[in-house]
Amino acid sequence: MTFRWVMGCVAALALALLTLPAGLTSSHVHAVPTENGALQEPVCDAEARPANFDFTLEDMNGNDFAFESLRGKVILLNFWATWCGPCKIEVPWLVEFADQYRDQGLAVLGLSIDDTADKIQDFAGEYDVNYPMLLGLDREDFQEAYGPIWGVPMTFFVDREGTICRTHAGIATREEFEKDIADLL
Repeated sequence: MTFRWVMGCVAALALALLTLPAGLTSSHVHAVPTENGALQEPVCDAEARPANFDFTLEDMNGNDFAFESLRGKVILLNFWATWCGPCKIEVPWLVEFADQYRDQGLAVLGLSIDDTADKIQDFAGEYDVNYPMLLGLDREDFQEAYGPIWGVPMTFFVDREGTICRTHAGIATREEFEKDIADLL
């Protein structure tokens, strides 16, 4: 009987590990040789693809937010939830980035995947959020356009040309975010 329990636990653990994404942080930037032979990092990941700007979402205050208004900016799009522990670590950094880099053309956006406007408003007040917080509840179309979203937090960086250049699945370090911002600005 004990052998069956052990085998069942091993099988369950193996199945759980197989369902995780290959790399929780997926900045897959590969260095390329320049004319003089030096290696240079490209700005975008090898998996870069065009961002979809054909969305208007509601923000936490009930106002429409058109993604089209962000064309020409560097966008940090963070999928999150009020119950997410790692999200609570990242949000203060995002607040600082929104202040620090706004004048250089960075737009920080938060998209709550499953919270109501009142929960988001309470959270935004507690964390002094200074960037648009959008409602993603029942907006699987938007999540699919940028995803797949495997979990939260999940962050996408869009360059000024409208390309989803870099992605972080799971919590990223402050330094990783700062490097991505600097590279795209």
